[in-house]
Amino acid sequence: MPIFEYACRKCAREFEQLVMGGAIPECPGCKSRDLDKRLSAFAVGAKPVRSAAREPSGGCGSCGDPRGPGACSMN
Repeated sequence: MPIFEYACRKCAREFEQLVMGGAIPECPGCKSRDLDKRLSAFAVGAKPVRSAAREPSGGCGSCGDPRGPGACSMN
């Protein structure tokens, strides 16, 4: 469920709100719906999710043997 950041144009209050479906957010202070949607710091600083299958699981990176490179029969 997405949490969005808003700034109220009427009272200048800044707040976060969980928005579900087609719900229309309103300011918790003055109940105005005249809002500016802000870019979340979480969204800006988020790193892309990487697939576990694309990254080595440990060791030498081929089989994932924790003893390191050359420890298994694959090397």
